[in-house]
Amino acid sequence: MAAVKSKVIPGFGLTLGYTLFSLGVIVLIPLASLFMKTAGMGWNDFLTAAFSPRVLAAYRLSFGGALLAGVINVFAGLLVAWVLVRYRFPGRKLLDALVDLPFALPTAVAGVALCTIYGVKGVIGAPIMQWFGIRIAYTPLGVLTAMTFIGLPFVVRTVQPVLQDFEAAQEEAATSLGASRWLVFRRVILPSILPALLTGFALAFARAVGEYGSVIFIAGNMPGLSEIAPLLIVTKLEQYDYRGATAIASVMLTASFIMLLVVNSLQKWRQKRLAGN
Repeated sequence: MAAVKSKVIPGFGLTLGYTLFSLGVIVLIPLASLFMKTAGMGWNDFLTAAFSPRVLAAYRLSFGGALLAGVINVFAGLLVAWVLVRYRFPGRKLLDALVDLPFALPTAVAGVALCTIYGVKGVIGAPIMQWFGIRIAYTPLGVLTAMTFIGLPFVVRTVQPVLQDFEAAQEEAATSLGASRWLVFRRVILPSILPALLTGFALAFARAVGEYGSVIFIAGNMPGLSEIAPLLIVTKLEQYDYRGATAIASVMLTASFIMLLVVNSLQKWRQKRLAGN
């Protein structure tokens, strides 16, 4: 009697089919229709809609702000995760819970709250304006502030589990051999948490690029200065300029895919290098 091979996951074919069907309906078909709509435009019309001076300024703010916010979140998120894992102090659990606040807040509520705090008469905005003459709300700096706020939890929550699972014996061994604290961090700890940092950066960058609700309230939405690309897409949709909206969306989608591909390639290169060593 022939032996019957047991499958690890019962109903694998059905679950795989359902997964591919959901992926096609939710992701692939909308993306394909987006590019098909854009392909129906003439080349000159596409360049005019997707690369006008106003749109280019929005690209620079959206991608540049998201990139800078991601870099800031890498350092700030690592610091917060380090404090939460390595130290015990009153209010640590409250701080740990507050990290997820950007996830819990509706984007519009987060935008109004940021505008209230960092406005000219806000709790933080007023002293900064008075002491340094720097205005945060309704400027590109306000956009950067909102992008940093919504992206911080991604870095903290990806790095925190890695730090918790890190073995202290490795640090103790390096310290016993005479390594300084900075050398221990750079040569022992950082290589272990670097993939998590890159993942957190990619997630924070992707969230910031497409963020709309929490940014438009504090941005001021001044064309050429504090106007983000997602707002331009919504504006063109309200004007029934569907081709113009899809042209901008196609450029943003392509650029986002390229950025994420670069980050993932760096992660794989780093893993291969560590495996080789």
